[in-house]
Amino acid sequence: MTYQNIRFSIEGGVARLTLARPDKLNSFTEAMHLEVRDALERVQRETEARVLVLSGAGRGFCAGQDLGDRAMQIGAGAAPDLGATVEGFYKPLILTLQNLRVPTLAAVNGIAAGAGASIALACDLVVAAESASFLQAFSKIGLIPDTGGTWLLPQRIGMARAMGLALLAERLPARQAAEWGLIWSCIADDAFEAEIDRLAAQLAQSPTRALVRTRQAMHAAASHTLEQQLSMEAGMMRELGWRPDYAEGVAAFLEKRPARFTGE
Repeated sequence: MTYQNIRFSIEGGVARLTLARPDKLNSFTEAMHLEVRDALERVQRETEARVLVLSGAGRGFCAGQDLGDRAMQIGAGAAPDLGATVEGFYKPLILTLQNLRVPTLAAVNGIAAGAGASIALACDLVVAAESASFLQAFSKIGLIPDTGGTWLLPQRIGMARAMGLALLAERLPARQAAEWGLIWSCIADDAFEAEIDRLAAQLAQSPTRALVRTRQAMHAAASHTLEQQLSMEAGMMRELGWRPDYAEGVAAFLEKRPARFTGE
């Protein structure tokens, strides 16, 4: 597929997917969805990728859905099927990110609004530039937070703050988002790109399978009893203990040298 709305590359174990409609604050159209889907399928297939960095071009990360897209327009006497858009595009996107074979890092360089905020929060690590912000603007157009927003927000910051953001549609600055625990960290604008590169390199050199199992275990905990979670941990530890990366990690520890993980 030839990409018109995104940029995509894999180099040094780092897959970089950049939403690239900067004149529209990287808002989603059906065409962009199809390109993002294709890029994520490549990450799943190509074993060179050890981490995915998701970012936005220009001054924004992602403003969510492009309301000017044909699928969103209200015709004469007919309203669009928004549920079909969520089921057909946003639901698969979030589930793909949550089940990707590599860890994911959202590099939020500017505004992350609506579905754009949820897409960022669906990644394993979210790092934002100090000038960035998060916005749940759905109530301003008579909708609810979608793309997993009603699940992600209460889990991250509790019901009171999640409800306030959703009902009042107030912009949340990146610094406050970090203080609330919504994201991992807020970085000064002039140091942002260097920090993203550092984190991406660190994740690309880490034991990939163990990081993904960590994600799976933490998400499962919300619906598990303690006993169920302990059993899941035992099963994952058994699996990982048989993998080459565990043997390498122990050897590196004993030999007092950096580990050379392969992701296996």
